[in-house]
Amino acid sequence: MHSAVTPRRSMREIMARGRVLPILSIHDPAAAVPVARALVAGGALAFEVLLRTPSAPAAVRAMRDAVPEADVGLGTLLTPADVETAVAAGASFGVSPGLTPALSAAVAAHRLPFLPGVATPSEVLAAREHGFHEQKLFPAHGPAGIAFIQALAPIVPDVVFCPTGGVRPEDVAGYLKLPNCPVVGGSWVVPAEAVRAGDWAAITALARAAMAAG
Repeated sequence: MHSAVTPRRSMREIMARGRVLPILSIHDPAAAVPVARALVAGGALAFEVLLRTPSAPAAVRAMRDAVPEADVGLGTLLTPADVETAVAAGASFGVSPGLTPALSAAVAAHRLPFLPGVATPSEVLAAREHGFHEQKLFPAHGPAGIAFIQALAPIVPDVVFCPTGGVRPEDVAGYLKLPNCPVVGGSWVVPAEAVRAGDWAAITALARAAMAAG
C-alpha cells in the first residue's frame, strides 16, 4: 500500500543514502523482515535483494512493509519480465549486471530507478546514452576497479559508479575517496551464516561498521 504513496527517490538519491549498499539473498522467507530490520537498525537505508531464489519478490514486499523508510531493490534483473517482477514486488530500484535495449526500454516504461552493470568504457558510454548516469561497475575485482573509476572521472564527469563483485571491506575506503564513487556494493554485510543462525545483532553490527566506512 505504502509503495503507491511513498515518493520514489532517484537512483542517485538512493546511492547517497549510505556508504555501502548491502547485497543479500533470502532463502527462507521468514528471514526477510528480521534481516531488513537488522540492516535499518545499523543505519543501512538502501539494500539489494538478489533475484536468485524463489523467495526474493515476496521478501522485497515484506521488507518494504516492515521498513518503509528503507529503499529495497531487486537485483540481477536480466529481462523485461524481471523488471515486471521488480515493479510488482514494490522494489524501490532495480540492478542488473549489464544492459540491453529491451531491458532499458522496460525500465524506462516503468520509470524504475535502475543501476545497470558496466565493465568497459564502451559499456559506460552506451548506458549513459540510454540515460543512465548511475552505473554499477561489475565485476570490480576488489581494488582493481579503483583505477578504472578514477580514469573515467574526467571523461564522463556526470556518471557515478557503485562497484560490486569481489569488493572486500578493506577496499571500501579507497573507492569512497573517488568523487565519482558515492557507494560500494557488498555481500559481507549480510553473511549467510548469520542469517541461518538468526544472528540479527551481528548483521546490525556489520551494517553499522559499513555505514561508517571510508
